[in-house]
Amino acid sequence: MNLLEGIRVLDLTNVLSGPFATLHLALAGADVIKIENPTDGDLARKLGCVPDFNKKLMGTSFLAQNANKRSLTLNLKQPEAKEIFKKLVAKSDIVVENFRPDVMKRLGLSYEVLSGINPKLIYCGISGFGQTGPDALKPAYDQIIQGLSGEMAINGDERLHPLRAGFPICDTVGGLNAAFAIMGALYYRERTGEGQFIDVALLDSIMPLMGWVVANWMIGQQHPVLMGNENFTAAPSGVFRTKDCYINIAANKQEQWEALADLIGTPELKTDPRFQERDARKKNRVELTPLLEAKLTQREGAFWVDEFNKNGIPAGLILSLEEALMQPQVTHRNAFNKVNVKGVGELELFNLTAKFSKTPGEVTAPPPLLGEHTDQLLEELGYGAAEISKLREDKVI
Repeated sequence: MNLLEGIRVLDLTNVLSGPFATLHLALAGADVIKIENPTDGDLARKLGCVPDFNKKLMGTSFLAQNANKRSLTLNLKQPEAKEIFKKLVAKSDIVVENFRPDVMKRLGLSYEVLSGINPKLIYCGISGFGQTGPDALKPAYDQIIQGLSGEMAINGDERLHPLRAGFPICDTVGGLNAAFAIMGALYYRERTGEGQFIDVALLDSIMPLMGWVVANWMIGQQHPVLMGNENFTAAPSGVFRTKDCYINIAANKQEQWEALADLIGTPELKTDPRFQERDARKKNRVELTPLLEAKLTQREGAFWVDEFNKNGIPAGLILSLEEALMQPQVTHRNAFNKVNVKGVGELELFNLTAKFSKTPGEVTAPPPLLGEHTDQLLEELGYGAAEISKLREDKVI
């Protein structure tokens, strides 16, 4: 039995935040029906680094977020399509969308309308700024939210600032927040029988992730300091040069600092007033780093990482993306599953990252072709072949 077996999700989402949320539900075993416009579907189908896949409406961005889902095309501006959608709502548990807050209302498919059809329905609306407020109707993309949240302002250093994260962090975190909220709402419904509306904003979702930095300002009135790869809570903690590469060291505890000083052959630094205590080291990190690197650059990074970890000092190599994906620990954790996608070939896609002992979640079906399951789903609703043909002729599907 799967974790969410028997749960049906109607997924109206596009690009990343919504599809990332529903991907987690799909990997956990929910029946996720991706409802797409008949013309070209989810915009992510055209986004990716392989032009041929984009032309096939199977862009790499789409492939990454849509395994284990079924695709149904519906032109929701047409009355017949709205009727089909409402029939699905009556038999579903969850609706997820990431339109602007006014779109579903204009389509006549608001939560108020849909909950009238199915009072147990859990409806999650994901948007940039939330369903209400002065900015609610503004368009929002990940980088816009990164800038407005303060996230870009605390990245980088004095040379490179402001600086965006290297992946769409706000969209991704918003999707995780939505998946978490939906699971909570399912638990509440299990106890009460009641559905509810969930309002997830990307701006709300990213801000708590900066909790330590926010607390320093709101409680201690300390502005964020641009420190690049340094850790503002401790020293030596950050990126350091070795003979052949850079490595991360996190000597965050006093005993770790003292062990490091001994291991690299600088025991005198332990009693140097500039570095003896934690707060002194933080204040004098600019002077400390070159003293450490003078020793670290005498040996290869792999040597130091091994030595430090053996002696209780957290350290690690800084890997390329390719190296990171191929490392033995990732393989051991069964991070990926292979799946064959028609017209694309065999792919490795991420499994559910939480490891459940009784209900593991993994990729079992490829991301769907646009409208791949339309006929199947309409047949499940009781539509005959002639009716489906007429709906296709009328461009409803």
